[in-house]
Amino acid sequence: MITAFIILLAYLLGSIPSGLIIGKSFFGIDIREHGSGNLGATNSFRTLGVKAGIAVTLADILKGTAATLLPLLFGSGLDPLIPGVAAVIGHMFPVFAGFRGGKAVATSGGVLLGVQPVMFLVIFLSFFLSLYLTKYVSLSSIIVAVVALTYAIILQNTPLILVVGILAFFVIYRHRANIVRIKNKTEPKIKWM
Repeated sequence: MITAFIILLAYLLGSIPSGLIIGKSFFGIDIREHGSGNLGATNSFRTLGVKAGIAVTLADILKGTAATLLPLLFGSGLDPLIPGVAAVIGHMFPVFAGFRGGKAVATSGGVLLGVQPVMFLVIFLSFFLSLYLTKYVSLSSIIVAVVALTYAIILQNTPLILVVGILAFFVIYRHRANIVRIKNKTEPKIKWM
């Protein structure tokens, strides 16, 4: 019973639409009606600006991290990776925003921050190095998914490999339209780095 409760709570936590809340509360904007129509951090940066984008990114990361702490909070022996995945699913398909959410990058990062802080630091640095070199947020997100999976394989931690594999699949699959645009050279590049 407690396991089901933790998983449900993690999903609901992941479902909190940070981009929608910040956009409507501070800018009077529904970001689903602008830019890519996505609720994630990238569209928040493009639609609301850098400060709001950073706030959305941090909120989305913290959702994933908070979900991994739920078993500890409720005294459960549940592997923290399980509610972490539930939070990522909530972020992608949020019950509070018509099941149209983000692309799972920041919240997945938050899950890794909760269970493997050094791994999070490695992917964080990898993301910004890739972003500096390519100027593509989407490509950097995909590269980080591959780096995370490679790191998990090096650690030889089977549960981590499985979960990171799932999260990497989510990230890459949800960027499939971006991959096409990168190939066609129509994917927008960032201008602030």
